[in-house]
Amino acid sequence: MTLDGFLKRHGGWLEAGPEEGPVISSRIRLARNLRETTFPGWASKEVRNRVWSEVLLAFDGVEDSKSFLRWRMDELSALDRELLFERHLISRELAERQTGSGVFVNEDECRAVMVNEEDHIRLQSLQPGLNLQKAWDIADELDNALEKSLSYAFSSKLGYLTACPSNVGTGLRASVMLHLPGLVLTEEIKPVINAVSKIGLAVRGLWGEGSEASGHMFQISNQITLGKPEAEIIAHLEQIVLEVIEHEKNARLRLMGKQEIRVHDHVGRAYGILANAALMTTGEALDLLSALRLGVDLGLLPNMVRREIDQLFIRIHPAHLQKEAGAALSPEERDIKRAQLIRKFLDGK
Repeated sequence: MTLDGFLKRHGGWLEAGPEEGPVISSRIRLARNLRETTFPGWASKEVRNRVWSEVLLAFDGVEDSKSFLRWRMDELSALDRELLFERHLISRELAERQTGSGVFVNEDECRAVMVNEEDHIRLQSLQPGLNLQKAWDIADELDNALEKSLSYAFSSKLGYLTACPSNVGTGLRASVMLHLPGLVLTEEIKPVINAVSKIGLAVRGLWGEGSEASGHMFQISNQITLGKPEAEIIAHLEQIVLEVIEHEKNARLRLMGKQEIRVHDHVGRAYGILANAALMTTGEALDLLSALRLGVDLGLLPNMVRREIDQLFIRIHPAHLQKEAGAALSPEERDIKRAQLIRKFLDGK
């Protein structure tokens, strides 16, 4: 399958999963580096190419290596790199790198390994819904398979050594993507974020660090990787996420109990705009689709399926629209195509 093939399908992490109402997906990311090898940010082109070759060779020893697609960043167009970013398969930083950088992605898009990003290896496992343990088991298995052929930079005192000190230790970053419109509409989101931040967790937007919570999407992740075992990090994050889910569910109940007409208006207005607009920016589309997703969860839109809306959250982004059109599009042309795509989706409902 080529990159163009991604347009005809969605990642396996967008299927139905545990606690799927407020929860989109769970992710485990592991940072690893090769022993006695300069970190990517300071490495020469020769070193970066050597790292790519070593990781490529290690993948040949992975049991299901043939299920992974492989791309080097310097062999992809800017549009293709953006497409991978929009599908949450690579970071913005990797999309901007060139020599020796690349990614391995399995066909269901639930596993990805970035090479020569901030670290030599960034291994990612994605699962639908709240399923951190399964995501960890899959990531750990792939990590062990690669380590059979690679010598990792490891300290008996500190753990895995990484380019950024905040990742030293387990090198583990666990995160859960949540849809929290109830907390936003009741104006309770800030206290929740503040409370979560005070206990050592980070709350970020749709695209991770430095991004805004477009479409009322929030990522909650651990910040501490040193001095705690992986199982403890994952269990703590899951416990807090379950508490946030309860807050979100209670916020939705209060909205329907005290402000039901406001909720109907919020969802109905979103539907009306999406069904009739001729122009639609990415930000506006995300916020309006968020209202539709809330409407589905509350039973106000019985003919819609939640995961179809989740897939639209991906398809409406610029690179996807341009790949589907088969041509570069101006911002206004993208806004037209985005509006057409959403109207077509709603026409089928």
